[in-house]
Amino acid sequence: MAALYLSLLVFVSGGAVLALEIVGTRVLGPFYGVSLFLWSALITVTLAALSVGYAVGGRWADRTASIGRLAGVVAAAGLWTLFIPLLQRPVLLVAEPFGLRVAVLVAAFLLFAPPLTLLGMVSPYAIRLRASSLGVVGRTAGNLYALSTLGSVAAALLTGFVLIPNVGVGRLLQLIGLTLIALVAAGFVLDPKMRTRPALPGLLVVAGLAAGALPSPSPATGSGVVAIRHSPYAEIRVVDARQLRHLLIDGGVHTIVAPDSWESRYPYAAVVGLARHFFDSPGRMLLVGLGGGSVVKDFAAHGWDVEAVEIDPVVVEVAREYFGLEPSEGRVHVQDGRRFLVDTPSRYDLIVMDAFGSSSIPFHLVTQESFGLVASRLATDGVLALNIESPGWDSRIVRSFAATLETQFAHVLALPTFRSPQQLGNIVLLASQRELVLRRPLERNLARGARRHRIFAWDNRIEPETTGAPRLTDDLNPVDVWSERINLEARKGLHEYFEEGVGW
Repeated sequence: MAALYLSLLVFVSGGAVLALEIVGTRVLGPFYGVSLFLWSALITVTLAALSVGYAVGGRWADRTASIGRLAGVVAAAGLWTLFIPLLQRPVLLVAEPFGLRVAVLVAAFLLFAPPLTLLGMVSPYAIRLRASSLGVVGRTAGNLYALSTLGSVAAALLTGFVLIPNVGVGRLLQLIGLTLIALVAAGFVLDPKMRTRPALPGLLVVAGLAAGALPSPSPATGSGVVAIRHSPYAEIRVVDARQLRHLLIDGGVHTIVAPDSWESRYPYAAVVGLARHFFDSPGRMLLVGLGGGSVVKDFAAHGWDVEAVEIDPVVVEVAREYFGLEPSEGRVHVQDGRRFLVDTPSRYDLIVMDAFGSSSIPFHLVTQESFGLVASRLATDGVLALNIESPGWDSRIVRSFAATLETQFAHVLALPTFRSPQQLGNIVLLASQRELVLRRPLERNLARGARRHRIFAWDNRIEPETTGAPRLTDDLNPVDVWSERINLEARKGLHEYFEEGVGW
């Protein structure tokens, strides 16, 4: 029985390691964005913590090896995991002054290094308990590390495919912590040597208090948060603030509408609508990246035949439930945008790429190969409109995107949506094989704000300087690194925009 229990400890502890690493993206993602830096920070902290745990666990096992002490290590990891939701905000406040890269690393370390270090102690400690002689140490170590890794494999699949989308982050951390503690409690029942230890009642009381203190996953009354959903791809929030409704994906704003009319209040959405004026009459439009559906609704209202591609099914559900998107306004395909372009035989008059947030630029959608695929799906005089966030009108990311577009299109324009050439804001890049000139005047019945945004963007259109700008390819694409500055400035702006406690 002791051998079986020890194997179970190793298996579950290995699973908890991977589960914590994955769920860490959802704990920190809404505040820092799920970027290359966040993943690098979590992987760094995980490997460093496990290394320390291996070393400490092996040394401690050589001194005093007992299954009761090992169970205590697992229990401590479970308790810390239970407290992560309570520690989250204080840790974020401590890390905030350090800047994005260091803040992500500090927050990941403070929240996740302690339980991961404790879990790292389990395997070498278990080897010391299990190995009966030097002649079987190698086999014992191999078997236990294999068992731990199998636990990690199972947890990786369950966490990403099942638990995060259906359980939520807070409850998942609770589930991980309570599973570890329940395993320890089972040991007290199964192992006579552990029964004499008085720690079990106190352990269960503390675990119960921590579980009871876990913040509710439901939005608090009066907080402005209308809904929080978790999908395999992101944390999605619907937030009402300043008499407007906002869609936040991993903490970045993707849609802003007036809730009484569903009319967009995001300047870039108005500027994207300017693309209609390159055509004499409505045609076929494909939108890559649905968001709250504002662009779909706008084009459908003007008679366009609209299709949209959105990789996240939960985003589609939220757009329909909270942003008034009707099935009659456009056909929505739940698929990766580039995959859809490969599969579809259709050609479109206009393709709008709107799948890029401040911290998340899917690199595979902004390469020379991807733009070549887009060009092949456009009609002869078709137009591509690409919305990006940029720290200025002439930033490196604008010039590089334009240079990459020029490998596939004869004409490229950039339309700014913000007045200062040095501030952070949205840029709409236009690309086509034909000269980009307006064929129709702006609609007279446009809302005043939308008309003003379009006039400003068109009057200040620029042809980006692309000399020396790197062209992005599937092989070499540093957009994750370039987006660091964008992410940092955007996060600061969001905290100022939303009142304290609203949406965060």
